[in-house]
This record gives sequence, C-alpha cells and structure tokens, in this order.
Amino acid sequence: QVHLVESGGGLVQPGGSLRLSCEASGGWFSIPTMGWYRQRPGAERELVADITDDGITKYADSVKGRFTISRNNAKHTIYLQMNNLKPEDTAVYYCQATTTRCFWGQGTQVTVSS
Repeated sequence: QVHLVESGGGLVQPGGSLRLSCEASGGWFSIPTMGWYRQRPGAERELVADITDDGITKYADSVKGRFTISRNNAKHTIYLQMNNLKPEDTAVYYCQATTTRCFWGQGTQVTVSS
C-alpha cells in the first residue's frame, strides 16, 4: 500500500501563490509516476500535472506557465508550485501515485478568491 499525505492548501487572492506538498509512504523504493489532479464543484476530476521518477513532466493546458511540479525521490515527495492563481483554479487538489496500482490522497482544498 501507498499512503499519501497532502498539505499546503488554503485561501489565496487572485494572482497569489501556493505550494502543495504530498509525501508518500509504504516502503516503495521508487514510485514511477506521481501527480496532482483537481476536481471543481460539479466537474470530473482532471489531471493538473504529473512527473515520472526520471523528471519528465506533463501539464494541463490551463496551468502551463503558471504551475510547476517537482519531486524529491529520496523523500518520496512531490510538490506543486502554483503561481498567478485564478478563481478558476479553485478546487480540491488530489495527490496520486502509481506503482502496480493507483493510489490517491484525501485531497486538499484550494480556494482563490478576493
């Protein structure tokens, strides 16, 4: 099993920044892919960004140029630096890890509002 713990969500003004963190535990030497998804009210969960253990990244078009995903393999932790936040970014953000199965965190709320 992989247990994921997210942190860093909160309330921020438009144009502001937040950094999300997700630490994975469970004894895995390497987690090939980890990423961030988000779910807006009334919408399906969507990919925000993911990253392989080789550092290859992928971003949703809506966040390109504003968000940056990174990882620390030794700490089994990924980060999502979110800059120039917009009200449309308001969502519950979920951490995801893929080994032989997919695992999910419980989510952290990000609210962008004046």
